[in-house]
Amino acid sequence: MKFTKIFLFIITFFTFVSVSMAAENSKKLLNPGWSFKGYFGKFDRASLQRGYQVYTEVCAACHSMKYLNYRNLAESGGPEFTVEQAKIIASQFEVEDGPNSDGDMFTRPARLSDKFVSPYPNDEAAKAANGGAYPPDMSVLVKARKDGANYIYSLLLGYEDPPVSVSLDDGVYYNVYMSGNKIKMANPLSENIVEYIDGTASTEEQMAKDVVTFLAWAAEPHLEARHKMGFKAILYLFIITILVYFSMKKIWSRVETKV
Repeated sequence: MKFTKIFLFIITFFTFVSVSMAAENSKKLLNPGWSFKGYFGKFDRASLQRGYQVYTEVCAACHSMKYLNYRNLAESGGPEFTVEQAKIIASQFEVEDGPNSDGDMFTRPARLSDKFVSPYPNDEAAKAANGGAYPPDMSVLVKARKDGANYIYSLLLGYEDPPVSVSLDDGVYYNVYMSGNKIKMANPLSENIVEYIDGTASTEEQMAKDVVTFLAWAAEPHLEARHKMGFKAILYLFIITILVYFSMKKIWSRVETKV
């Protein structure tokens, strides 16, 4: 019985050590420095608009954003396109509507009230077009994983040639930040694949940062409003604390005087 306990202790100890070493040796995520992090974080409007451009020209061919409406692009706290710009953006996509007076479905240009158009009609079509792998919806992707902004940024920049000891099947790629280092999505970014409207150099790092900023906003569109509300609440509590303190001092000063 004693031998069994010692044996179990040794196994547990070495398992713990192995897990700890694996955690220490895991690839540290990249962090470019996000303007929206921290108590007073704010989204960079120019980066948000560039990020939408990257999403549209690179990511939207496979990934949907089904929880966003085109009107969100013009709302305060977001990319803040003008309403006219948002209308033009929406009109570039077609949505199915109907039925009409004849009972038939028809297509029309998207409106501000419409949700972002999905690249596939359904999940099965998405899987069939991507070798059985379902491209996840990007609406809340940043919130779906711990340290999501850094993870997605690192993943986009983590493609490398596989080591000699690693063999990959067709349609599988090596990524140092992916669990198991194998991913079915080809590297979506390459230098100058997007020509930014504002003239910013479209390096892989810049495009990755911009699109992740856009995805972070999509996942938390009211982040700036929450930060402002939190600051006001803290300021309010600070003032109340001071008032309560001086009120207490005044009350107790009367008691001390009588004594």
